[in-house]
Amino acid sequence: MSQEVLDYIGAVQAPWQAELCVRLREAVHGAIPDVQERMQYKKPHFLRNGKYAAVISVAKDTVSFTIFNAADLILPEGLFEGPPERKTLKLRQTHTADFDQLTSWVREAAGTL
Repeated sequence: MSQEVLDYIGAVQAPWQAELCVRLREAVHGAIPDVQERMQYKKPHFLRNGKYAAVISVAKDTVSFTIFNAADLILPEGLFEGPPERKTLKLRQTHTADFDQLTSWVREAAGTL
């Protein structure tokens, strides 16, 4: 685990965003036991075998979670944005997330990395 990623999450000001970041990070670690973390472009990036698997990004009123290598995932219509190879879920304070399902998608996407 990266201290820089911990510091990033610790600096998130809105409690709901910080909690989402913690839960998303846990989902990635649950999906990819050998995941590597690092800060890149001022955001936590998660890698498997040196390739991007996921990224967390905090904005004013959202927490974005991007899954890479997502072209073969079967995802619900309208939930994710972006090109086939990387899909982004934008969560707001009023949204709930199925972390078990997110873990499953990350595991599936990272399985071929």
